Amino acid sequence: MTPPPTRSPTEAEIAAINARHLIETPLRPADLLFVFGTREDVEERVAEACRLWREGFFRWAIVSGGVTPGSDLSECEIIAGAMAARGVPADIILREDRAMNTGENVIFSLPIIDAALGLASIRSVICLGNSWTARRYPMTLHRHWPEVEKMLVMVDSFRTPRALWHTDAEFSRRMLREWHKIEPYKARGFIAEWPRRETRDR
Repeated sequence: MTPPPTRSPTEAEIAAINARHLIETPLRPADLLFVFGTREDVEERVAEACRLWREGFFRWAIVSGGVTPGSDLSECEIIAGAMAARGVPADIILREDRAMNTGENVIFSLPIIDAALGLASIRSVICLGNSWTARRYPMTLHRHWPEVEKMLVMVDSFRTPRALWHTDAEFSRRMLREWHKIEPYKARGFIAEWPRRETRDR
């Protein structure tokens, strides 16, 4: 159940979120960058995708996200267009422009990846998304595509250091909201445990 937005996290929650939700994965070159669509911190998302391209961290990318209220353009169109404008070759960016949530990002993208590249040819994926959603991106991907190695890159525009998220009211609200989705989503089969070495959340 989503906690009230004004509730302060407990010490146990802070420790668990820092250890189990904000997962730092070793980053190495991957076959695919999976850019999850967003309406928040688009600039940070695009900038990080372009940095990863310049530094040789992916061969292909897919950007997923549909049209959301307040915009005539899909999240995919906005983000993929900005990536291409900043130097990522347009012909290596696959596009999925219907998804309205993280589950649909993955479910709708897999057939596109398969048709263009073949799922069997992809062995490693970097998930790029908001810091507060954190491991829910690779957990969603792991539910539907367990075979590939998954890495996680997180971005946000908060000035507060990530480990001190609980000291910023809005950062804390977003983090708690996402943290409290994990167990219900696992129980409903929307996401799967990731990484495998992780112990059960307490």
